Amino acid sequence: MKVVGTITRRAKAQRQRQLAKLIEQNPFLTDKMLAQILGVSVQTIRLDRAALKIPELRERMKQLARGDDQVKSLTTQEVIGQIVDLQLDKGGISLLDIEERHVFVKTKIARGHHVFAQANSLAVAVIDAELALTASARLRFIRPVRMGERLVAKARVLQSDRSRSKVRVETFSGEDLVFVGDFWVYRGTRLP
Repeated sequence: MKVVGTITRRAKAQRQRQLAKLIEQNPFLTDKMLAQILGVSVQTIRLDRAALKIPELRERMKQLARGDDQVKSLTTQEVIGQIVDLQLDKGGISLLDIEERHVFVKTKIARGHHVFAQANSLAVAVIDAELALTASARLRFIRPVRMGERLVAKARVLQSDRSRSKVRVETFSGEDLVFVGDFWVYRGTRLP
């Protein structure tokens, strides 16, 4: 009996480590998604989060949003998706829920320009300059995105000099990587 209890405690500790790692990699995973990934009930996920002192999704989003720097190169209306984390010249995260207006009528698959626009506007938004424009981009669509999916785009500034920055954006739906883009973004001062 003692051996079974030890094995159970080890399995629980391992599951909790996996849970913490998953949330660190993608703080926008819901309890339901986490339960499916780890093969346990939603209640088990809630108990594990409580034990690890990891807040629920809504609170994690609020915490990320409070730490935001201000976008300098765009207005809020020009950003495609919702920026929930932004660290100028470092990186950021944005969310885009794929709705009926984003998809083809017959297939319910998202039009590629919406996926691109989320990534491109995030790449521009992370630049700490009054003027930031995409100079070039190398893109790869990994798999189709369907209506109802939530896209989480994560941007990282890979390198910068005075006139341009290279920004990598990886877009996920749940755990699936669906898009990767490397953007060279021109940075400068506002034109008169």
